[in-house]
Amino acid sequence: MDAATVPREDDRVSDALRNVESLLVPGESIQAYAVQRRIFALKHRRVLVAATSGRFIGMTRHLLGGFLPQDVRWQDLKEVRLESGVFGADLTIVALPSPDLAISGGVRTLSYGGLRKAQAESVYRICQANEQAWREKRRIRELEEMRAKSGGIQLGATNVGMPSTANVPGANGEDAVARLEQAKAMRDKGLITDSEYESLKARIVSNL
Repeated sequence: MDAATVPREDDRVSDALRNVESLLVPGESIQAYAVQRRIFALKHRRVLVAATSGRFIGMTRHLLGGFLPQDVRWQDLKEVRLESGVFGADLTIVALPSPDLAISGGVRTLSYGGLRKAQAESVYRICQANEQAWREKRRIRELEEMRAKSGGIQLGATNVGMPSTANVPGANGEDAVARLEQAKAMRDKGLITDSEYESLKARIVSNL
């Protein structure tokens, strides 16, 4: 963020911003930040959140000094929510806890309340843009992981990627049921569209 465009802040906020900047890797920059309003920090130190070019960072200042940073890489962001009230805005970040597997299950949630509304909206817009950008990438990744776990349902292929059971008595029907269940599970999870599901179902049935 260009120093000329940063509004003048008090010493404590400036100190928190410097702590955020100390966490940045080469080439990373702060794109927007939001500070908790004083009225919401009567029993604790104020909170600051920032959206950078590579991640979301939340900074909570301890009563006895020092900061507790929590960050979420954009590729791990699952959902972002903003609720604006009369006096402030609440920002909620939902992230995948295990970024190496898209369908590993479970999420972690970070919540920051009472932020300055205009600043929180700026942070939210950046978070939302990154959430949307990574959503389709994650969908493709989940499809690949689902296929790997199920033995490989291949959309657009003549076969659905399962081992041939043509010479095994009664196996074709059982295999078709398993394939149909896998395809339905993928549709229910939103990993494939209704049209893709119908195409898979027709292909499975035609191979009986």
